[in-house]
Amino acid sequence: MKAGRFPYSLGQEPTLPGNAEFLLQCMEEAGVDGALIVQPINHKFDHSYVTSVLNKYPTKFVGCCLANPADDGSGLRQFEDLVLKDGYRAVRFNPYLWPPGEKMTNKVGKEIFQRAGELNVPVGFMCMKGLDLHISEIEQLCTEFPSTVVLLDHLGFCKPPINDEEGLVFSQLLNLSRFPQVHVKFSALFRVSRAQFPYLDLSPLFSQVVSHFGANRVMWGSDFPFVVAECGYKGAKEAVHLIASEISLPLSDLEWIMGRTATQLFQNQLTPVNS
Repeated sequence: MKAGRFPYSLGQEPTLPGNAEFLLQCMEEAGVDGALIVQPINHKFDHSYVTSVLNKYPTKFVGCCLANPADDGSGLRQFEDLVLKDGYRAVRFNPYLWPPGEKMTNKVGKEIFQRAGELNVPVGFMCMKGLDLHISEIEQLCTEFPSTVVLLDHLGFCKPPINDEEGLVFSQLLNLSRFPQVHVKFSALFRVSRAQFPYLDLSPLFSQVVSHFGANRVMWGSDFPFVVAECGYKGAKEAVHLIASEISLPLSDLEWIMGRTATQLFQNQLTPVNS
C-alpha cells in the first residue's frame, strides 16, 4: 500500500506499512517464495499500485482484484480488463461494497461471478461480519455457476464454536465441501482463534476442514500486513506447521496447503512455498 502517485481512497489511509518491498522482506525471512496479493481496500477500485507491483515482480506475485458492484455495470468491464490486460488471476467479492439492500446474487454479482468461471479466475468471499450472513448467496452462486472456483477467506471467519449457533455456522462451512469448486483459506489465524500464538485451539477446525474438503482444496494465507503486528509473518507460517503437527497431518497434505493448492489454482504462476 503506497500513497504519492497511488492515492488512497477517501478515509482509507493505512495505519501500518504494507508495501511490496516490506512484504518481500517478510517472505524472505519466512522462506516463502510466492504470494497472492489481494487488492487492498485502501485503494478501493484503483488497482494501479498492485498492477505496478505485479509488473515489477512477475515471478513473486499473483494478483487478486476487487470486484466493483457498481449499478452501472462498469465493474464487469473493469474486471475483464484487469484479468485480460493486467493479468490478475483471482477476484474478491466483498459483500459490504454492494449497494445497501443489494446482495452478491444481484445482476452485476452474477455477471462477474459467471465471467470469472469463464476466465478460470477464482472468486474469493470476504465474509468479515459472519459466514451465516452470506451463506445462502454463496450457495446460490455455486449452484447456478458450478464452473466458477470459490475461495472462502480466513476460514469463513469461523471461530472455534462455543455455542450451538456458532457450531451450526461451522457446520455450514463444512457443508460447502459438497460443491467441488469451493476451497478454504486457512488464513488470518489471529482473527479466528480465541487463543494466543500458535493458535492451537484451531486444531480441531483445521482437521475437520481438511477432512471434508481435502488438502488440495485448502490453502494457507498470512493476512499481511495485519499479521505482522500479531505473530509476525514468519510466525503465521510456523503456526500452521505447529497446528499440523498437533493433528498429525501427513506431510503430503501440508505441502498442498502451504503451496501446491495455490499453484494449482493460479495456473502454476506461483512457486510453492518452502514447507
